[in-house]
Amino acid sequence: MASANLEIVRSIYAAWGRGDYSSAEWADPQIEYVFADGPAAGSWTGLAGMAEAWSGFLSPWEGLRVEAEEYRELDGERLLVLNRFSGSGKSSGVEVGQISTKAASLFYVRGGKVTRLVQYWDHHRALADLGLAPEAGSTGA
Repeated sequence: MASANLEIVRSIYAAWGRGDYSSAEWADPQIEYVFADGPAAGSWTGLAGMAEAWSGFLSPWEGLRVEAEEYRELDGERLLVLNRFSGSGKSSGVEVGQISTKAASLFYVRGGKVTRLVQYWDHHRALADLGLAPEAGSTGA
């Protein structure tokens, strides 16, 4: 049976997989939102900061969707999701899959809310930062 934290993260990915980024009900009001690498690296605090960062990330893309490929429960509070993007550049028409490797998101969940979310453009960096092997600890997608 999946943990409550895993169910929260799966529900987030269900919306993101449809291209729906409108809800932040899952986020703690003081969430720390981080892009660890990639074109928009930085850190923001709170719902407004997260919305600003995510909106800036989404703006150059048309139909951007995020699909979970693998969920890993690391401990009682942290979940790593290996994912991939699909969509195309608004100006260039280039498919995001042509310019990106697989990505990852590291969720910190406490009390039913995501308190910290670290986005990685490159899932290899996420695995290295966490000291994980590519195949270890999988809970399936």
